[in-house]
Amino acid sequence: QVQLVESGGGLVQPGGSLRLSCVASGNIFRSYSMAWYRQAPGKQRELVATIASGGTTNYADSVKGRFTISRDNAKNTVYLQMSSLKPDDTAAYYCNADILSLTGRRDYWGQGTQVTVSS
Repeated sequence: QVQLVESGGGLVQPGGSLRLSCVASGNIFRSYSMAWYRQAPGKQRELVATIASGGTTNYADSVKGRFTISRDNAKNTVYLQMSSLKPDDTAAYYCNADILSLTGRRDYWGQGTQVTVSS
């Protein structure tokens, strides 16, 4: 059974920084694309950033230049470095990964980690 576990969320002042981590564990043969999504109260879940297994990245326009996604394939871990945080970045952040495991290839989701940007 594959599990994704996020960490690193918390309360930060506007202009501050946070680093989110997501570790995939279980009978993993290979991780393909990995991504971060977020969902603010009353809003739909939105894509924040993606990273392919080879390292190609894509970002939502709202976070370009402020957020950086990276991964460590050996550790099956994806990171999201968030800088110059704004109150609009407040949301639950979810990790997503396309993983080939003992039971086949499918998408997995983490349980989410809360990021609150407030003074």
